[in-house]
Amino acid sequence: MVETVQGREVTIVFDGKRCVHSRNCVLSHPEVFVPNVKGDWIYPDAAPAAEVVRIGQNCPSGAIRVLWNDGATGSDAAPVVNTLRVRENGPLALEAPMVLGGVALDGPRATLCRCGASSNKPFCDGSHTAAGFVATGEPAVKESAALAMRDGAVTLHPQPNGPLKLAGNLELVSGTGHTVNRVTQAFLCRCGHSANKPYCDGSHKAAGFVAE
Repeated sequence: MVETVQGREVTIVFDGKRCVHSRNCVLSHPEVFVPNVKGDWIYPDAAPAAEVVRIGQNCPSGAIRVLWNDGATGSDAAPVVNTLRVRENGPLALEAPMVLGGVALDGPRATLCRCGASSNKPFCDGSHTAAGFVATGEPAVKESAALAMRDGAVTLHPQPNGPLKLAGNLELVSGTGHTVNRVTQAFLCRCGHSANKPYCDGSHKAAGFVAE
């Protein structure tokens, strides 16, 4: 369900299907996103417009997008450096312009499933918590050369019953902010069984992983 709430200066678009309940929004600005209430819960005018835009920029899943009503770029601004952040015991947080199935996705942020349990693949739906998924957010650093370009579109290619292929300029970043790899293509585990996470090692075959 997508909710759109227009304020005086900005409009908030909330896509509940993309939400992974990181709670950045309700913890940073509970006057804008009021938790645990029935009915209206999104109030774009309850904080300065620039602060509301920042909420969208801090939403790792892309569930929250904030658009300036005058047409200026809001939280949908493409990053200067494309990043894929490895979350401890959780998903991969991608920040880059994205293309999936030949279609450009709204917004430059998404969280990608790597536990194998999401019902919203290739996106995370929070199932890693109930599944008891365990994986480090500090993968080993790989020697990599600086990218000639650090921005641009990243294409998501889910491999049938296999890994998620990403194609585009991308820096993999650990949970503590260290760059662990720089790539223009990567095959990432999405079955949850690889011994080389976040990369695929072929374990999906033995695990009988099934996904489009």
